[in-house]
Parts: sequence; structure tokens; C-alpha cells
Amino acid sequence: MGTESEEQPHGAAVVADGFGVKGPRGWVFRKVSFRAEPGALVAIEGPSGSGRTCLLLALTGRMKAKEGHAEVGGLPLPRKMAAVRRISALGQVPGVNELDPAFTVAEHLHERALLQHRFDGSVRALLRRPGTRAAEARARIEEAVAAAGLDLDALPKGGRTSVRDLERLEALRLSIALALIGRPRLLAVDDTDLKLSDAARAEVWTLLRSLTASGTTVLAVCSEAPEDALRITTVAAESPEVPEAPEAPETPEAPEALAKVSTEKTGKAGKTGKTADAPEATGPEDAAGATRTNTDADTTASTTEEGAADALAETGRS
Repeated sequence: MGTESEEQPHGAAVVADGFGVKGPRGWVFRKVSFRAEPGALVAIEGPSGSGRTCLLLALTGRMKAKEGHAEVGGLPLPRKMAAVRRISALGQVPGVNELDPAFTVAEHLHERALLQHRFDGSVRALLRRPGTRAAEARARIEEAVAAAGLDLDALPKGGRTSVRDLERLEALRLSIALALIGRPRLLAVDDTDLKLSDAARAEVWTLLRSLTASGTTVLAVCSEAPEDALRITTVAAESPEVPEAPEAPETPEAPEALAKVSTEKTGKAGKTGKTADAPEATGPEDAAGATRTNTDADTTASTTEEGAADALAETGRS
């Protein structure tokens, strides 16, 4: 069993250098570099779709990076993703760990405490008497609820209030309380200021500052970061579309020649000679720069396989 000082939350330093994540459609974000000291408040801001949540997940060991590197509490990413997950915790992230609307507040808290004890507790803790384990679970819940500023008595039905009946601010506090039950060194919160009034946003940032004051490092995704936070701004990823290939030089005879080749190939197969064979050269053996014809298309593009490969490589889809 660890000492009391070892159980207290202490922040994890977060360092990123050229950090990037690539998905099936190209780069989600890339070239992210910053350094945050233990107990820092880091605000990840940017427009929707710019990779804010993916950066949050990557820095907490839930998503694998494709370029650069990062460290959380001295643990390198992506090599030590499992270890980073053990020292970090997520607030509610849509599609990842959403609250169950049918559960009550008390059920959520009790379930999280049981899971925490079952999977993260020491072997000695598992052998303790049931009464002792229950008392420790209650203590953890009370500590987390107080730290998150969640007033159970102020809820419509107290702890028996269903999640579906919670206001947005109270649901956010509950998700933070659930994350704090594990006493993480790094807390990650998504959509921090989504659908909140100015007064409610101020309450949330005050709450997060209080957590950093107690030693926990906080990563928070938001649309607008407060002035006192370490601000990390993401931007929309480059378009994954392949750039259009340059058109072949126009010549007065080209349209007529192409039309003639297509007509002769269709109506006089075997009698067109060498000219009619030109459009069939579509494999790797084509000469560089050869013009290719698609009779079903309205336009004709001219390119080489080497040029297409270069374009794909530039967009991150090769």
C-alpha cells in the first residue's frame, strides 16, 4: 500500500514536438509543439473539425500518433500509451465515454468507484474487508464530487436524479467528478464551453483552475480559451483532395484526332491500324506524358503515374 502522499494527485508534465495524427482521409492535425509544466491549465482551442478532440485523445493515450512525439509524465507517446492511460482520465467525450442518460447520478458514481477499485486497486486492497472497501469507495466519491463542485442536494432528486434531467453544467461537473475518482495526474475535458452561458463558462474555468491549484494538470478543449491558460490552437487540416493535373498543351487538331480514334476503334475494329491502338495504352508501360482518352468523360486529363504519386504523397493519402 502506498503512502498518503503517493495517493495525492500530482500533475504530469506534457510535452509535444511535431505531434501529428493521420486518419483514413488524411492528416487530422500535425506539427503540434508545446510544453506544459505539472499542474498547468492547457486550453486546446480552434474551429470545429480542426482536430481538437483527437489531440486530446492522443495526449491521453487513447489515439496513436503518426508523426513527432510527446511525453506525459515522462512517458513517451505513442510507445507507452497504456501507461499514459493509467495516469490520465477523460471527462465526457462524445462517442468515447458518454454518460448513460438512463442512469442516475448516484449509479454513475457508484459504478465508477467499483470499476476503479476492481481494475486499478492493488492486490492488498482487494483483500480488505468489504466494509473497509465500501468506506474507501464512499470517501473517493465524496472527494471527487466536492472537487468537481457537484452539489447533490441541489439536484431535483438528489443522487437519484437521472442524467437526462441534468442541466449541461451539472452533467459536465458529473463527468469531471467521475474522472477524478481515479485521482489522475492528467485530466482531459472535451467541449468545455459548449452550450454554456457566459456565467456558466466562467464557473467551469474557475473549477478547472481549482483542480490545477491542487496539482492536477488539465487539458480542456474549448472554442475560446481564457487569457491565463496555455493556449494551443489547432487549424483545419489540409484538404485531402488530389490537385488537378496540368492540362496537356492544346492543339487545333487534338479534339478531331481523339474523336477519330474513338470512332474508328468502335466502328472499324481491326482496320484502324497503329493510330487506333493509342487509347488502349493504360497500363504502367505507357510512355510518360501520353494522352489518355475516356469516351464517357466530358474532359480529358493528361498526367503520369509518377506525377499522381507525388500529388498523393503531398496530401498524405499515399
